[in-house]
Amino acid sequence: MVGAHTDSPCLKVKPQPEMLRHSFWQLGVEVYGGALLNPWFDRDLSMAGRISYSDADDQLQHQLINFQQPIAIIPSLAIHLDREANQNRSINPQQHLPPVLLQAEEGGAPDFRGLLQQQFHREHGQTIIGKVLDYDIYFYDSQPAALVGINEDFIAAARLDNLLSCYIGLQALLAGSADTASLLVCTDHEEVGSVSASGAQSTFLPSVLQRLAGDNESYQRLLQHSQLISVDNAHGIHPNYADRHDAQHGPLLNKGPVIKTNANQRYATNSETSARFRQLCEQAKVPVQDFVVRSDMACGSTIGPITASLIGIKTIDIGVPTFAMHSIRELAGSQDTVHLYNVLTKFFN
Repeated sequence: MVGAHTDSPCLKVKPQPEMLRHSFWQLGVEVYGGALLNPWFDRDLSMAGRISYSDADDQLQHQLINFQQPIAIIPSLAIHLDREANQNRSINPQQHLPPVLLQAEEGGAPDFRGLLQQQFHREHGQTIIGKVLDYDIYFYDSQPAALVGINEDFIAAARLDNLLSCYIGLQALLAGSADTASLLVCTDHEEVGSVSASGAQSTFLPSVLQRLAGDNESYQRLLQHSQLISVDNAHGIHPNYADRHDAQHGPLLNKGPVIKTNANQRYATNSETSARFRQLCEQAKVPVQDFVVRSDMACGSTIGPITASLIGIKTIDIGVPTFAMHSIRELAGSQDTVHLYNVLTKFFN
């Protein structure tokens, strides 16, 4: 079994978001997860998400929409108005993060739900007969992903943490043997603790596995004969901030997946699961690295310990090394995607 999470820190539009300030029409936003906020300024932003609406028969419907084009921006305050900006500028999410979408006079600003209806019509060629009842809409960077570097050593993109793991996990599953019982688990809300109906700390995974097993004894045997690889990006050693790493455990980009270990169980790795993964890497001819957080710094966590404690499955935490984690645009090694794909395919076989 391979487990990953699908969410990333972002800006979510509030239920009553419209603001008209000094002729600028803005939307109030709430920060989802532990976002690095500075990189959100001066970016070409778009919006996407889900709307829920009533149709002509007064039936509740749900539909995904995506504006795709850059429709908003969060302008920075000029250095002339804040001479200390490079030393100590702080960000107040309530005051400083509402994006600007257009200029309008009083009474001329659009209704946000009406804007969503218009976008629905543009994308699907039909008009919502009823009304938009609610929505989950998020801002995102409209700049496409790119291969970066003279030799294209890096992938620069939004939401690499953790859609990179989800995508590679899916490709490895599809390439795996049909004779092996394999499962890919992608859960939501890891960035806010995984406590939700679709998070790793819900009853969803145990329920699915129990139904697949058929009875309790078969379910227990299934767990004892299984292993979970929890895949979530790791912190690569940053050349400008190398002192933030344990000198003996600083993963390098493009040098293979990282085994993440923590004595306080913030990661689920133990010597048994680690040895098995190292063996897989050897068999797949994939380099492997280690990450342990500095002893004087707090350690993050993943869905690995949550899933392991919930169902008692042998688990290891791994991931590809990444820079700028939780930024609006992150950086990973282009070769590490191949390394991760090869070892996960070996696992599924």
